[in-house]
Amino acid sequence: MAQGVQAEPFARWLIEQKARRDWIAELAKAAAADRGFPKNGSPDDVRKRLQALGADGDAFEQVDDAELAWMAAQEEVA
Repeated sequence: MAQGVQAEPFARWLIEQKARRDWIAELAKAAAADRGFPKNGSPDDVRKRLQALGADGDAFEQVDDAELAWMAAQEEVA
C-alpha cells in the first residue's frame, strides 16, 4: 500500500458489498441492518459481534471469505 494511504476499515468495506453476487452480500446486508455493528471494525471485531449474537458457523465462514476479498482489494489499491 502506498505510504500515507490508509486501508479502508474492514467493516466499512463489508457494508459496501451489498450488491455482490455471492454470500458476502448476505453478510453485508445483515451488517448494514445491525445497529450495533462495529462500522469501523476489524475482521476480529466483526467476529466478536457475530459471536455475541450467537451466529452459526456459516456466518464465520462468510467473514473469512470477506476478509480474504478485503485484503485482495486493499492490495489492488496499493
